[in-house]
Amino acid sequence: MIPITRPLIGEEEKMRVLEVLDSGELASGYWTRQFENSFAEYLGIRHAVATSSGTAALQAAVESVGLVRGDKVFTTPFTFISTVSVLVACGLVPVFVDIDAETYNLDPERLAEAMEEYPEAKGVMVVHLYGLPADVNTIAELAEKRGMLVIEDCAQAHGARVKDRHVGTFGKAGAFSFYGSKNITTGEGGMVVTDDDLLAEKVRMFVNHGQRERYHYEVLGYNFRMSNVNAAIGLEQVKKLDFINRKRRENAAYFNRHIDNPLVLLPKEPEGYYHVYHQYTVRVMGDRNRFVQHLVNNGIGCGIYYPSCLTEQPIFQRAGYIDTGTDIARQAARQVVSLPVYPGLGLEELERIVLAVNSYRE
Repeated sequence: MIPITRPLIGEEEKMRVLEVLDSGELASGYWTRQFENSFAEYLGIRHAVATSSGTAALQAAVESVGLVRGDKVFTTPFTFISTVSVLVACGLVPVFVDIDAETYNLDPERLAEAMEEYPEAKGVMVVHLYGLPADVNTIAELAEKRGMLVIEDCAQAHGARVKDRHVGTFGKAGAFSFYGSKNITTGEGGMVVTDDDLLAEKVRMFVNHGQRERYHYEVLGYNFRMSNVNAAIGLEQVKKLDFINRKRRENAAYFNRHIDNPLVLLPKEPEGYYHVYHQYTVRVMGDRNRFVQHLVNNGIGCGIYYPSCLTEQPIFQRAGYIDTGTDIARQAARQVVSLPVYPGLGLEELERIVLAVNSYRE
């Protein structure tokens, strides 16, 4: 079976982890700071604050940007739960806006309409889904005109760019995940990035029990720190990020050239966008369950990200939200399937995936 994903871990990561273990300094410390500096330098941004998970990074960003309980925040219904669970946890009101049918990201036209309907809203949580940047320039312009702030959920988009500018650098803050399936991983971990000095200081306190100096607690905070062990892996992974993304793009390009099943719609990459293919996500015209079973029968792992919109989840139905119309997102949730695209795939495996997809019939 070809798995849906497999992390690219080499001897460099193993040696770096052994270095930390031999030091005896396992908690957050020197290696964590080095990883933060390396990631900030890669993005070309002033500050990066490491966290224990991508969800922790999102919550730290949301808690620190200046939103207050009851504020409305626009976001997408087609994403992982963390995007919205942190809004609810912070006492904010998610306002769901539909997605673009080709990119699966927030539709700026629908967002503009929602801003007209809810001018009191204070922010936008934009997601760069599957590794493809959202139309973040347009979204940032819309937000700026109304005095709204932008937070970027970059959990799936390490190294993704609009022209020469990395995602995570367009908004007030950006949040990344280093979960095991991400383009680069620390096993578990996350990162908040920002150019705002004061915001970075607030985030750093929030993830460290609310303290700037030991045992002096200025705000309510939590232990959301990243350990040196996780950071050691990340230090070596950042060095490989461009290579990993190139390989993912090469594998995606192979699929684009060779998959020709009319029942399977391929992903799009708008001009000027650098898609890093955290997922290679197709849309199945017909019975998706049959397509998935066909892949499994042929030894091809696959995933459905995501099988339902967040507007359909019981937790948010109880917590309360505003739905401005999510028909396109609901349709996508019924049709999407992600194929293996990780950098370790060889030509023989790519050929097997293409053969399986092209041989599918209703």
